[in-house]
Amino acid sequence: MIVKAQARHVRQSPYKVRRVLDLIRGLPVEEARTTLRFTNRRAAEAVSKVLDSAIANAEHNNALDVDMLYVAEAYAGEGPTLKRFRARARGRAGRIDKRTSHIVVGVAEQEEEGSA
Repeated sequence: MIVKAQARHVRQSPYKVRRVLDLIRGLPVEEARTTLRFTNRRAAEAVSKVLDSAIANAEHNNALDVDMLYVAEAYAGEGPTLKRFRARARGRAGRIDKRTSHIVVGVAEQEEEGSA
């Protein structure tokens, strides 16, 4: 069972967030936390909060063992874009897109390898 958590309308482009999510996808949760702690990107803080929320959801809502969890899925979708304008030469305006992301992290319990 995959237990998910999401953060919506995060003020960073999904392209930049996906680079951080690619680092933790498939890792055990403790290793993913350590990776995020030492990742030198602004998106790592937001992804870390969503990961902690997913772990808490799995522990409290579904009674899963935290030591057996791994990051089953992690993706960032496009949120609404804030459109702003900046003055340009000769009375024109140039559009600036301030992109937002919806971050989703899902954790699942690892299967025992010895039980067949």
